[in-house]
Amino acid sequence: MTIDPKEAAHRAASDLEHVTWVDEHDKVLGELPRAELRERGLIGRCTFILLFNSAGQLCVHRRTLSKALYPGYWDVAAGGMVGAGESYDHSAARELEEELGVGGVALTFHEKFHFDLPGNRLWCAVYSAVWDGPLSLQPEEVMEARFISVEQAEAEGQVLPYCPDSLAALQRYKASLGQ
Repeated sequence: MTIDPKEAAHRAASDLEHVTWVDEHDKVLGELPRAELRERGLIGRCTFILLFNSAGQLCVHRRTLSKALYPGYWDVAAGGMVGAGESYDHSAARELEEELGVGGVALTFHEKFHFDLPGNRLWCAVYSAVWDGPLSLQPEEVMEARFISVEQAEAEGQVLPYCPDSLAALQRYKASLGQ
């Protein structure tokens, strides 16, 4: 598959966005362009929003091929890097609306955790929300989306390419609920 020119332009702009740079304890150190943070192996802040429908199904979506990390992978959470000067809460609401077109919903914060893989070092804030309305996918970031059971998402995560950071967020969410 080839990358759509609009996706490529979105990726280039995204790499230049300034994001929050933090230390191992989530203390803000400053801001850096997203690509520089990644290239230098530094830690950023990220949000993960698990979107459920009222039947308890989880929205999973497939990332576009232009994404810097995990291109074409399935994702169990909307979300993204926390912008410079932005709070976790504001980032979560912004990302959910940008990626899936879901705005004005109550976001429930669950917890923060540190995720650390080469090229993907993050302090992560996990949220959940419930939505039964239509989705409006951001074409530069999301190829398709669907609601499935949490069990199906976990099973698919064993055999299909799923983002490891959002799967970790799902496990943290479940643990916070005693599941």
